[in-house]
Amino acid sequence: MSVRSRQLRRPKSLTEQAADEIRQRIVFGDIALGSSLSENMLAAELGVSKTPVREALLQLKNEGLVSIQPQRGSFVFDLSASEIVHLGDLRETLELAALRLAAKCDARGLVGDLGAILDKMTRALDRNDAATYRKLDAEFHRAMFERSANKYLLAAYLGIAFRIQALRTRLSTNPVLNRSSFEEHAKLCKLVDTGRAEEAAALLSSHVRGTTENYAASIDAHRTKAS
Repeated sequence: MSVRSRQLRRPKSLTEQAADEIRQRIVFGDIALGSSLSENMLAAELGVSKTPVREALLQLKNEGLVSIQPQRGSFVFDLSASEIVHLGDLRETLELAALRLAAKCDARGLVGDLGAILDKMTRALDRNDAATYRKLDAEFHRAMFERSANKYLLAAYLGIAFRIQALRTRLSTNPVLNRSSFEEHAKLCKLVDTGRAEEAAALLSSHVRGTTENYAASIDAHRTKAS
């Protein structure tokens, strides 16, 4: 009698669980940019020792979400307006490459993925669910990388994706901006669907640049208010 082989799933370590929780708090705005991160406090809140928290912070440092400063401690990442612009420049370069590759290699698959996400976006907007909308926004942009069939391009994007999402979270509480963003996403999908990949690329470039400007302006306004 043949026995079907099945790999057992390894449960997440305490370090992985701690990293997941702290990452969620940073990305979805529960912890402010630039905030100090106390190992003792996080360990107490998560019900673990300091060791997995310390290891989790090192992992999040590699993801660009945490800054560990000798003799000072650990802090949530923070960006100046000019750094946001530089990050946006990199994002634009990567997303344009991913869109062009995906449209060339698997336009039908890309349109199907984007269309399904747009349907969910519509429902999120209709119920004023900004939290779900911003998660779907991230899925929409990642879909281009998934369909590009280039694992190195996807890996490069994942290196900045959490920081992009953290900035997106802090901007997408504005329903007007969300609606405008949705309309651009829908138009981009239609352009790819009708074979106008370069027009889609031009729209994506404009979309990313506009979003980057909004991020930078939002950060500047927040700092001015706080000072």
